[in-house]
Amino acid sequence: MTKQAFYLKTCDTCKRILKEIDTTGFELFEIKSTPITEEQLEKMRSLTDSYESLFNKRAKKYTAEKMKEQNLQEDDYKKLILEEYTFLKRPVFIIGDKIFIGNSKKNIEALKAYLNS
Repeated sequence: MTKQAFYLKTCDTCKRILKEIDTTGFELFEIKSTPITEEQLEKMRSLTDSYESLFNKRAKKYTAEKMKEQNLQEDDYKKLILEEYTFLKRPVFIIGDKIFIGNSKKNIEALKAYLNS
C-alpha cells in the first residue's frame, strides 16, 4: 500500500503534525527541496474532488498577488501548485486510496483515526 506524506520542513505546523503521526513506512516528500511532480499532483487529484481542494489559499503569495480577485479555474490551480510549492495545501498524506489534505484539526484527527484502525 502506498503511504506518502508531502510537507514543508520550514513549516512549524507540518513539523508538529509529523511528530504526532507515526510515519514509519511512509515515503516523505519535502516539497521545497523536491518539488512536486505532475504525476504526484495527478495522483492527489484522482483521490479528491478538485485541484482547488489541494490549493493553499492562505499562502502569502496568493494574498500578495490578489488571486482571490481573479477567476481561477482548475487548470490555473494545477499550474500554480506545480510552479510554486507554497500553493500546495499541506501536509498531504496519501494512504492507499485515501487522502488527507491540510492541517485542520478535523483532518488530522481523521488521519490519526484511520492510521489507528
